[in-house]
Amino acid sequence: IRTYRIIYEMIDDVRNVLEKGLAPEIKTQRLGQAEIRQVFKISKIGSVAGCYVTEGLVRRSAKVRIIRNNVVVEDERTLESLKRMKDDVREVRSGLECGIKIDGYDDIKEGDVLEFYQKVEVARKL
Repeated sequence: IRTYRIIYEMIDDVRNVLEKGLAPEIKTQRLGQAEIRQVFKISKIGSVAGCYVTEGLVRRSAKVRIIRNNVVVEDERTLESLKRMKDDVREVRSGLECGIKIDGYDDIKEGDVLEFYQKVEVARKL
C-alpha cells in the first residue's frame, strides 16, 4: 500500500510503473559510410575491402549494410576485422583509409558502399 499526499504524486507513480512495462523502441542510428576502393583476395581469409571513409565513422561493433548501384545487397552484417595501417582499431573517422573484413560475406566489389549503423533502444513514454 502506498500513500500519497498529493494526487499528482500518485499519477506520476502510476505512469512510471506503466512505462517500465512497455517494451523499448528500437531505432537505427547511422554512424557513417565508406566506399570500397580495392578488394584484396587473401588465401585462408577471404576478401578484404580496402575502404575510404567518406562520412561519419566506422566502428568495429557496428552493423553493416552493403549497397551496390543504389540497391541494398546485404544487411545486418557484422565486421570480422577493422584495420588501419596493419593495426587493429575500434573505429576509423572520415577522411581516412582502412581495411575491412565482413563476417561471412566475400562477394564485395570495387565501388560498393558500406553503410554503418547501430541499433539503439529508446525507452517509450506514455
